[in-house]
Amino acid sequence: MCSAKDWLQSPPTHCHSQRCCRKSKVRLHCLIMRRKYEGTKTENMELKNLKLYLENRSILEENEKLRQKAFRLKLENLALVSQFQKKYYM
Repeated sequence: MCSAKDWLQSPPTHCHSQRCCRKSKVRLHCLIMRRKYEGTKTENMELKNLKLYLENRSILEENEKLRQKAFRLKLENLALVSQFQKKYYM
């Protein structure tokens, strides 16, 4: 009986059964397809991971901008309250 390793090295001529060779070819084909699929699956996951990472970074940057804007508005509000108090309570 021939194996996939034998088939890779040279096409089997010594095999008694053509069925054995077909099984080996099918197994080899399945193995190749599985490796290709797993490779694309890994690449897809890496691509999704990169996209999510970049989206997360942009959200964090936007969050920081909004935090700074909120801080400036708070300072402006404190200044306005202070002016209001000076004008009406003095």
